[in-house]
Amino acid sequence: MQSYTSSFFLILAVLIASTTMYSQDFQGQATYFSKSKLELGSWGARMSEAQKKQVQARLKNRLEKTYVLSFNREESHFDEKDKLDAISGATDSWGSNFSPGEQYKNISEGSLVQSQEFYGKLFLVRDKLPTIDWKMGKETKKIGDYLCIKATAQIPTDQLTWYDFSWGQLRNENDESDEESSEVQTDMTEVEAWYTPQIPVGHGPGEYWGLPGLILEVSAGNTIMLCSKIVMNPRERLEIEAPEKGKEITKMEYKETITNKMKEMRDNRGRRRSR
Repeated sequence: MQSYTSSFFLILAVLIASTTMYSQDFQGQATYFSKSKLELGSWGARMSEAQKKQVQARLKNRLEKTYVLSFNREESHFDEKDKLDAISGATDSWGSNFSPGEQYKNISEGSLVQSQEFYGKLFLVRDKLPTIDWKMGKETKKIGDYLCIKATAQIPTDQLTWYDFSWGQLRNENDESDEESSEVQTDMTEVEAWYTPQIPVGHGPGEYWGLPGLILEVSAGNTIMLCSKIVMNPRERLEIEAPEKGKEITKMEYKETITNKMKEMRDNRGRRRSR
């Protein structure tokens, strides 16, 4: 890592100038590897190291994922590669209900279209791209063959996890409803990103976008996502299209839908136990 210097600005100018080698309709494809830390909380404190390793192994397919981002200047398509459970050989049906689905972003229109499946029902989430207030850093490093610059941001956590659900989240909602104060504190997630001006597009993996270069690495919460491969202008033209199937809904409506369904499941389970 280095701080900005006059020589760095000269290098950066050369890098930006070199982007003219790309035509106006250039395309690219980036592969990302995502890894999350397993948070066991108070439950983990009662487990032995052997038990923790067993849980880690069984949840590996949730904690380690591979994604592919296809992009041109204005559009991108982001989706997870199919990955089988390392132990059972089957897909993780529970985890798939709360995983990000096939995602399309159009940064010129500021729009997002994302396909989400929840317990066999398909939803088509249409919404605006969230504004991210990036703070441009002064550090640089190389990721593969690309010189990258650091940027950071504070992003509302629910903006990053609108497709997800946790029982703890449900308990927090109940606690907030009991409070007399109308002030609700918004949980924020600190995000660190590394982008490269050598690929001058505003795209990035998942919810991240809006920097003056492709985002190659993102750290947020307990998850890090790192680009492991980039192919520019592949021989076969990429089809970058939005998903089309499913009930149209906004992100907020989708979040309410899955939360209400999980409350219903919890209440039904409680009634069966009380009989």
